Amino acid sequence: MKKIYEKNELTFSLIWIGVYVVLFSVADSISLDLGTAKIITVPVCLFMTIFLAVWIVKNGLSRKYGLCKMRIDYKRYLYFLPLVVIASTNLWCGVSLHLSIFETILYVISMICVGFIEEVIFRGFLFQALCRENVKRAIVISSITFGIGHIVNLLNGAELIPTLLQICYAIAIGFLFTVIFYQSESLIPCIVTHSLINSLSVVAGDGTEALNIVTAIVLTVISGSYAIWLLSNRVKGGKN
Repeated sequence: MKKIYEKNELTFSLIWIGVYVVLFSVADSISLDLGTAKIITVPVCLFMTIFLAVWIVKNGLSRKYGLCKMRIDYKRYLYFLPLVVIASTNLWCGVSLHLSIFETILYVISMICVGFIEEVIFRGFLFQALCRENVKRAIVISSITFGIGHIVNLLNGAELIPTLLQICYAIAIGFLFTVIFYQSESLIPCIVTHSLINSLSVVAGDGTEALNIVTAIVLTVISGSYAIWLLSNRVKGGKN
């Protein structure tokens, strides 16, 4: 693994993205076949999370991949209020328990891990591999790749329109998270927010199609506007 990383970081990141997509799709499918959502996905999630964290720390890459404290003035980040709003969107239509208690616990565990894994491979591995040549292009590619990656949900039975809406706002959220990582040199706020968004989806109330569209628009506007504001203000502690 380290030899691939040292030879070509971009290839390394793409391999991880591929492994992640395939393993999680297969694990989710097997879980459903067994009759218990996430029963196989959780062990896969935990293994990948622990493996990535240990590998990064062991090779002295914690600072490079953002597993560290932020180097910023928190006031200039508006105390992350936009992130709180984004994380709460799954509660806007109320709360409803869709799965059994056991399955809900499994779902939350898997989603916390997914928040960590996706931030590390998309914002960490992929972005850092691309930003050596062109930072702006790296931000764009990392954001779009993260958003389009959600199309795999169609293979797991998701409906077309909700998935397309998810892709749109995921690109905007990916843009915001990439900017935060680029400027603060930390993935922690991104991991926390991402994990909350994912985890709370298991208790999200059922909204109408119109409300889902409005929510997607709000998420896109807030994420995109906040990212642009951070870039235009050159938040203290970030890179120039």
